[in-house]
Amino acid sequence: MRRLLRAEILLPVTIVLAAIVLGVSEFLTTFELTPPGGEPLDEVTAADQHSYALLMLAFFAVAAMMLAVATGLRAFAFACAGFGIAALLIFLIVDLPDAGKLGTLGGDSEFTFSTAEAEPQAGFVLEAIGSVVLGLAGVAFATLRSHQLQAPLALFGRDAEAGGKQAARQPESPRRRAEKPPPLSKARSRPRGDDA
Repeated sequence: MRRLLRAEILLPVTIVLAAIVLGVSEFLTTFELTPPGGEPLDEVTAADQHSYALLMLAFFAVAAMMLAVATGLRAFAFACAGFGIAALLIFLIVDLPDAGKLGTLGGDSEFTFSTAEAEPQAGFVLEAIGSVVLGLAGVAFATLRSHQLQAPLALFGRDAEAGGKQAARQPESPRRRAEKPPPLSKARSRPRGDDA
């Protein structure tokens, strides 16, 4: 159980979970534009804010993390951290300043010009959690050494080796022995001169 709670095992799992949360947030409403004391007039999605950039960054972060685990190369771990930090910066620079912001809304036939406030919704909350966790976990993952990056593979590799050793230790059953064909005897070749 202690092997499963080590940082080199927990960090890849955390990166995957944060990327999933960040990806889900891209399909939810980020802000509702509501006039003071009124009903919401419009919604702002992640696509409106940054054209699914966070979804792509989350995907690339997971891909870089998997390559780091598979190869042990720290360059992929640094790439994972870079994608996580980029996602966090997009949240901090693009979305966070818009939370609670008042602005003029209108111009469409559906409603007239009015002042509306950008109220954060579920997509904003999930984006905040996912980007912060992905950024921090990515940076922590980049601090691991090569052998630590491959710890998940080593963990599963040991289990596979242990299973293989147990299978090798089991004695062969009598039935399997009976099914084996007898070894072929080599036919002796006679020189042609002996027939005469």
